[in-house]
Amino acid sequence: MKLEGIHHITAITADAPGNVEFYAGVLGLRLVKKSVNQDDPSVYHLFYGDEEGSPGADLTFFEYPAIARGRAGAGMVHRIVWRVASGEALDFWQERLLAAGTPARRANDSLLFADPEGLEHELLISSSADPPLRARTPQIDGENALMGFEGVRAYDGDPARSAGLLRDTLGFSGGDASGRWEVRGAERGSFYAYDAPPGTEAIQGAGSVHHVAFACRPEEQAEWRARVAAAGARPTEVIDRFYFRSIYFREPSGVLFEIATIGPGFAVDEDEAHLGEHLSLPPRLEPLRDRLESTLTPLPNPRLALESQSPRG
Repeated sequence: MKLEGIHHITAITADAPGNVEFYAGVLGLRLVKKSVNQDDPSVYHLFYGDEEGSPGADLTFFEYPAIARGRAGAGMVHRIVWRVASGEALDFWQERLLAAGTPARRANDSLLFADPEGLEHELLISSSADPPLRARTPQIDGENALMGFEGVRAYDGDPARSAGLLRDTLGFSGGDASGRWEVRGAERGSFYAYDAPPGTEAIQGAGSVHHVAFACRPEEQAEWRARVAAAGARPTEVIDRFYFRSIYFREPSGVLFEIATIGPGFAVDEDEAHLGEHLSLPPRLEPLRDRLESTLTPLPNPRLALESQSPRG
């Protein structure tokens, strides 16, 4: 029984329209689901990913419009690492980001930048044999498109305390002096790595990562929960998120982990060709639709905006 790499990463934004503009517009990800935070339905939960909304490329955001800027510190993921195909792709992204007003710094085989709220990203030339998870846009061809998650980097001053849970309970491999762990199943993998924390206090807010989720087979989730509980990590009960089922717990560094099922997926309530175009609600929140649609900030359909910018023959 193995986890299939990263399922999704969830962060926080104070600006849903600006968030859509950056992640769907500049980075070319597909807005695959426009929903609400199921624990606080008054705010958006936006999901970006590849064309199908596949686990392994799913970056999500809770919107809290009044929240202050966050700051990554000990016990938090501080950087999201994406796969790209080549050095030419890094050149493409450096030029595209700079044209969009986003500073981007080349470092060997990677490119470092932050979103408008300070969330760190790294694009890394990948040698992985995993199938690439790409979105389609008129401005970004397949050779340059982001190809899914390579991994995440977290801050922790004592990563050795997490080794038992990561290796013996969750089945991660590695964890040498570099602080890097591999999370790999039969179909897909990614890494989870530690860096020494900065001396500043950690603040959860806009531009910070809320949690990282790892993918499991649906039929194995109960066993994963039992293993985590036996290790003393105090997982939640299984929570039905409609698009997947989840358990949550904190690993010893303080980072919030989720184990989420592969499926049923985002097409369970929308046609795949029109994912993310309308507000989607799980059945238990459907009675709130009228109120939510009247209070949530209207968001554009990024696909229509991108298509309108494409050259016409």
